Amino acid sequence: MNSTTPDNAGSPPRFYLETYGCQMNIADSQLIGGQLRRAGYVSVERPEQADVILLNTCAIREHAEERVLGRLSDLARLKERQPALRLGLVGCMAQNNRTSLLGKAPYLDLVAGPDAYRQLPRMLAEAAFDPVVDVRLSRDETYADLEPDWESGVRAYLTIMRGCDRFCAFCVVPYVRGRERSVPLAALLAQLRTLAQRGVKEVVLLGQTVNAYRDEAVDFAALLHAAAGVEGLERIRFTSPHPCDMSPAVIEAMAGEPKVQPYLHLPVQAGSDRILEKMARGYSVEEYLALVARLRAAIPDLALSTDLIVGFCEETEEDFAATMELMRAVRFDSAFTFKYSRRPHTRAAERPDSVPEPEKARRLAAVIELQEQISLQRNQALVGQVCQVLVEGPARRGEGMLMGKTPQFKTAVFSAGGEIAAGATVAVRIESATSHSLLGHAV
Repeated sequence: MNSTTPDNAGSPPRFYLETYGCQMNIADSQLIGGQLRRAGYVSVERPEQADVILLNTCAIREHAEERVLGRLSDLARLKERQPALRLGLVGCMAQNNRTSLLGKAPYLDLVAGPDAYRQLPRMLAEAAFDPVVDVRLSRDETYADLEPDWESGVRAYLTIMRGCDRFCAFCVVPYVRGRERSVPLAALLAQLRTLAQRGVKEVVLLGQTVNAYRDEAVDFAALLHAAAGVEGLERIRFTSPHPCDMSPAVIEAMAGEPKVQPYLHLPVQAGSDRILEKMARGYSVEEYLALVARLRAAIPDLALSTDLIVGFCEETEEDFAATMELMRAVRFDSAFTFKYSRRPHTRAAERPDSVPEPEKARRLAAVIELQEQISLQRNQALVGQVCQVLVEGPARRGEGMLMGKTPQFKTAVFSAGGEIAAGATVAVRIESATSHSLLGHAV
């Protein structure tokens, strides 16, 4: 393979990897990094240093795709100056736009979908005059035997399943990541032990519908119990579950296993039964509220976050008002909020996108404003309490201040009388709060 630039002759090929999108994409980038390192590549910190540049991409929102195409255009100018440079696009956007991508970015040497990461060294070796493309979806690829290139830190993300069988009307994931398949329990426990030996204190289990995990007789609740038995791990989280798969056994595991933290990201998407049915979410507002009540009864100190979409197909002002009412009823600790954008290949793609963009923007602003108010009130209620904070390192602002996460996954910024290492758990008295963080001092 002639992938080296002249100033790198005789040295290992160098790769630079940029990641766009969700935690699943971050975990995939670590998988890609590990695969390339095993093939003899070394990573570099800047694209100018690389022989291979890969962009790991997301296809969930239109804005993300526009951003990636703009970035590719910038990197194409670098490729003009370094003709031997290989430029590749991998991940969900590669899968979703496989028919049009090479027309939009003809300078690409490689296009690989989420199930082709095992083939990347071979694909890079074959990339020459014509681009190499592999966007085949697999029914059984889980990468269970490949160790990711874990980053250092107190927290690690571990993919426990890939794909999705839900086919929500707005979502492109089943079309770009394929159908559900779970990583065998034995492989997951081996990876968890490896992470614990590396000093990781908190693990986040990942899956598009993470609580649909199943390895033969082992369901997600059994996995939580098994993960809690790994010595050295202190905190276990997971994202993102589907409300329909939040079984009594999963709730019991959350309530009964001290390592499973009292935080849950539980996407609701909308507060109108009519819109939830159009979204094919599989539950009603009443059922969602009943689930929230069961969760809070079992886990009194639970923090809840969610996803909300405004402006979905044919959403009326009455539908939108129902979403605002649900927010007031549940009082989420935080929310990820989005304007609906039509995605190719989804079930909603052929429906009329009837809500004008200015109206979507107005509704989004109203949702954000309400959630900011609720988040502030939820956080201010903690003032005076002592929280156990897992220290991540120095805070971005404030000389000598540290930051970390509470069990409820709230960011705490605090002062300490002495030096405290990352990975330590510290009792912090909360003195004030904003809508996004808690402020206090170690006690």
